[in-house]
Amino acid sequence: MYPIDLRGKHALVMGVANHRSLAWAIAQCLSGAGASLCLTYAGERLKSGVEELAATLPDAFTAPCDVTQDAEIDAVAATLAQRWGSLEMLVHGIAFARKEDLEGSFVSTSREGFQLALEVSAYSFVNVTNRMLALLEKNGASLVTLSYLAALRAVRNYNVMGSAKAVLEQSTRQMALELGPKRIRVNCISAGPVSTLAARGIRGFTDMLKEHGAASPLARNITKEEVGMAGLFLLSEMASGVTGTTLYVDAGWHILGL
Repeated sequence: MYPIDLRGKHALVMGVANHRSLAWAIAQCLSGAGASLCLTYAGERLKSGVEELAATLPDAFTAPCDVTQDAEIDAVAATLAQRWGSLEMLVHGIAFARKEDLEGSFVSTSREGFQLALEVSAYSFVNVTNRMLALLEKNGASLVTLSYLAALRAVRNYNVMGSAKAVLEQSTRQMALELGPKRIRVNCISAGPVSTLAARGIRGFTDMLKEHGAASPLARNITKEEVGMAGLFLLSEMASGVTGTTLYVDAGWHILGL
């Protein structure tokens, strides 16, 4: 028996929108294992909801962070340095694309829309890591980000977000190579469809969910709790030899051909 004990360790969880968020599922597992948490939110619209969720966890607090603003990332880093002095876990669950860039023709994606999707959904992982590096390398750390199979395959109505996820997964590998000597592990979870706020913005998502549940090798859809447990594994010492990988939590969907 190898219990996961994260007491005395600190986790920054970015990307919680509400109780259905995959980042929230990971946060709950980390807290249950004893970690202290900081949950960030982007903008006043999400503030109260994230604060309410944080209030349900012992030793958790919130901070604003719009990842398109370096000053806000640096402010979070300064807060963590003052309160904790080190950062052992980072969860990056942030993704965004404009509605018009998730619908219609992919080839008509605007330059601005393409840049925005990649900046928020992929570059932010690199940038946040860089700006938190002094904290992450104190005791060694584990980083986890969230992807989807569209990083490798063409998925209808996923459009520019598939491009962003492809960049995100390549960034995971490149960061793992560079940061390994600093005792920092970097991994990615590619989750199957779950009814989150972001997922419901994809046209045809309900049909996608039904198809996945019927045809996946496990003959069902996954739950956010399963993603949470996978995140807990990758962030803990149970996965001490794992870095640069994409772990599929999708009921086996990714192995299917025709």
